[in-house]
Amino acid sequence: MTPAVAPPPAPPARVAATLTETDVRVSSGFRGARISVYGAVFDPSGRPSDVVVVVRGPTQTVRIARKVHVAGLWLNSRPVVFEGAPGFYRAASTRPLGDIARFGQLRKLGLGLDHLAIAAPAERRVETRYGVRDMVVSTLGSDYHAWRGAVVRLKQTAGLYSADADGVTFVDRGLFLARVDLPAQAPIGQYTARVILFQDGQPVSDRTLPLRVEKVGLERALYLFAHQRPWSYGLVSALIALGAGWAASRAFRRS
Repeated sequence: MTPAVAPPPAPPARVAATLTETDVRVSSGFRGARISVYGAVFDPSGRPSDVVVVVRGPTQTVRIARKVHVAGLWLNSRPVVFEGAPGFYRAASTRPLGDIARFGQLRKLGLGLDHLAIAAPAERRVETRYGVRDMVVSTLGSDYHAWRGAVVRLKQTAGLYSADADGVTFVDRGLFLARVDLPAQAPIGQYTARVILFQDGQPVSDRTLPLRVEKVGLERALYLFAHQRPWSYGLVSALIALGAGWAASRAFRRS
């Protein structure tokens, strides 16, 4: 009797995705743009799936200060410098992130505004506590989360950070769509759109798509000049300001 042959294992689930446009051109009339992420989930087993789409912009350094009351005056405190903050961040998902995966998984992947890898390295120091050497602590102490939360709130107010628990919708069986709005103040540079497929709380497949936001025309020429030759740009700006001031003073003298 011929032994029964076990059926081959089902292929693992995977996700495929694409962007409607991979280059956003910023001119003087730029008022923002909408990027659509289309994709499909391929899973012969038909297990329930969740999709998370994260679009993030170039990393920036953020300086933030707190108003303090000193001798009857409100003054800015010593600024705290945070590094690793994306200039733009939007997380869209089929459900709330907390319902898709556990806290540790979200923290590991950096998914959601509460799990962004934002740090203030200048505020760190090494101490020995409870007999443990080389323990890294923050000089901000218990206020660290308040400072970090202020960075996120400022970005949210500017329309640069957001999270949408209903931002990804399945338009057909296995086909999904997510729309991401880039505001007019979105920073220039290289972006990424990461699409992650979750099943049973675990990431099983992901894709990373490149997205470029760049200036065009005269704005691009000035932008490149300012960043590639900052000293020359500063000198030219000062000369233009002096020339405008001299022309204005001459005009007022004649009048």
